[in-house]
Amino acid sequence: MNTGIRRVGALVLVLFIGLVAQLTYLQLVDSNKLADDPHNARRFLQDISRPRGPIVSADGVVLAKSVPSPDDLKYQRVYTPLTAKLFAQVVGYQSVNYGSVGVEAQYSSALSGRDIHTFHSVFSTRPVTGTVVLNLSVKAQLAAAEGLAGRRGSVVVLNVRTGGVVAAYSNPTFDPQPLASHNLLVAAAARQFLLADPENPMLARAWRELYPPGSTFKTVTAGTALQDNVDVNKHFPFITELKLPLTTATLQNFGGERCGGTLEEGFIESCNTTFGQVGLDLNEQLATGVQRFGVNTEPPPSDFNPSVVASIGPRPGTFKIEQPRFAQAAIGQGPVAVTPLEMALVAESVATGGVMREPEVANRIEDSDGNVVRRIQSKVWRRTMDPTTAATLHQWMIEVVQRGTGTAAQIPGIQVAGKTGTAENAPNEPPHAWFIAFAPADDPLYAISVLVEHGGSSQAETTGGRVAAPIAAQVLSALLGA
Repeated sequence: MNTGIRRVGALVLVLFIGLVAQLTYLQLVDSNKLADDPHNARRFLQDISRPRGPIVSADGVVLAKSVPSPDDLKYQRVYTPLTAKLFAQVVGYQSVNYGSVGVEAQYSSALSGRDIHTFHSVFSTRPVTGTVVLNLSVKAQLAAAEGLAGRRGSVVVLNVRTGGVVAAYSNPTFDPQPLASHNLLVAAAARQFLLADPENPMLARAWRELYPPGSTFKTVTAGTALQDNVDVNKHFPFITELKLPLTTATLQNFGGERCGGTLEEGFIESCNTTFGQVGLDLNEQLATGVQRFGVNTEPPPSDFNPSVVASIGPRPGTFKIEQPRFAQAAIGQGPVAVTPLEMALVAESVATGGVMREPEVANRIEDSDGNVVRRIQSKVWRRTMDPTTAATLHQWMIEVVQRGTGTAAQIPGIQVAGKTGTAENAPNEPPHAWFIAFAPADDPLYAISVLVEHGGSSQAETTGGRVAAPIAAQVLSALLGA
């Protein structure tokens, strides 16, 4: 019996020591991680009942701020009525019911002042808060909204020199203010209403939804072919449709067009049969090549909240059994689905000589006195191709706008480089209209991706050149002062 008691006592002692060790670890080692955990209700309640710094656009407009509240929570988060819908999916909201999302969540520690440790903050008599200044501007978001003109879709603009996200607008959008209400019933009713909306206005289409990119993806295919030393002088046959291996189906040119010639002419005229054959010629190289552009990889690191979803494409090791899908993938159909952000990054990589940067929403953190506490620096994410390949694509994209399918993107006095796309997506529905571009072409500053879902369902021909290219021209003109 004494032996049994000793064994039980030893077991209890071991468990007690383990419990003490765990508590010590949580208190001394893991305390900061637990405190900053977004699921920590105590931290959230502390944040929502204390003053919180503003979120400000790149052009100095206050998008969110805290004002005194007569209830127990003391402070109410307010989203500026004139800009709330423009920035709802990026800025997000702080809700008693549903927590925080967007910049409100991503930079919560800075806004609440927990990350602000400066000489001024230590001796300030005011509550310490932080200001988050964005790369996005009201001018850019407004130009994107006006360009879409109520049509469902998305516009993404990147500063190719810094990696900053200049615009990330999705339509439809929503007003975040009711979700931030301290009245729990009001907030719940607002969320139920938004979730019931078939248009799904809370979906950040710019970086959270996947679409077939259509012929804008020929930029990736051409970049892969050029990088992998495919013969650019090869002449492809002038045909209206391409027979696909392993099947009786064919790949057809848009509108029954007969086209062919060099890879360059196929790119400028957006010839499906040429690029379908390139996809077959590349074989497995297409599947590995698209990975250099961030397709079928982890999504780009960023400060978007919620985070960016991964774009997908043809799978390595499947060419032998999926040859027709490789031909479709080469023209941005079949197994390819991307975010509008991904295609803006593709345009960026051509503009920069083959460099994709991590997209960053925020530019800097300031303290209550306007002193810069931290600058958000974008890092290089991927090197997609060498500068020689990028220079070739650069010129081809200029030709697309000068004499190809993208002439509607021309801006007087500013050279634009771009690529159109018209993507089939569902039977008996109009195709998606796409356009990607960068400008000024001789000294790139902005890369842009425009998507209009189902071409806006207009009665006009819903091609990327007719529908999306003019929107890109409108947004770029506003940003470049043209």
